[in-house]
Amino acid sequence: MYGIVNKAIEEMVSERFGEETWRRICLRAGAGEDGFLSHFPYPDDITYALVGAVCEETGLDSSKVLEAFGRYWVLETGRKHYGGLLEAGGHSLTDFLLNLPNFHVRICLIYPELQPPEFLVEALGPTKIHLKYFSQRPGLTHFVVGLLYGIAELFNTQATVECLRLKENPDDCDEFLICW
Repeated sequence: MYGIVNKAIEEMVSERFGEETWRRICLRAGAGEDGFLSHFPYPDDITYALVGAVCEETGLDSSKVLEAFGRYWVLETGRKHYGGLLEAGGHSLTDFLLNLPNFHVRICLIYPELQPPEFLVEALGPTKIHLKYFSQRPGLTHFVVGLLYGIAELFNTQATVECLRLKENPDDCDEFLICW
């Protein structure tokens, strides 16, 4: 993953738990304290180690950490670094979710080595979306749940996100139902 992901984890943890906690997390994860370069790709293992260390250091379950990070990614990192791209995604929750499959096409222009997930989206009605999430990276279901709640919050919409099906093999997908 690119360094911007690890920097966002650092920002979220530092804001919520303090910089000393972040330093302990870096040591626990073996990530050092030199920081991360936003536009530089890092091994996924570093990001997974950071999330694991956050869980160990804070006592929070990984599902809670990943969901909180998904929200943070949209509401803080997304707004700060990708405001124009978020605005181009649509003017409503429905529009944004229906355009989600195209979002990473634009991001790949910024991060050429990005290995993005794939989203397939189907409208089941004016306030109901079925979403399939394909990724080569395992264990990010709760991150996607947080992203979806963050996107709903971005549009001042109260939504529910239900995980319909979990990925069972590398070629499979997670499936979600988003209602509002």
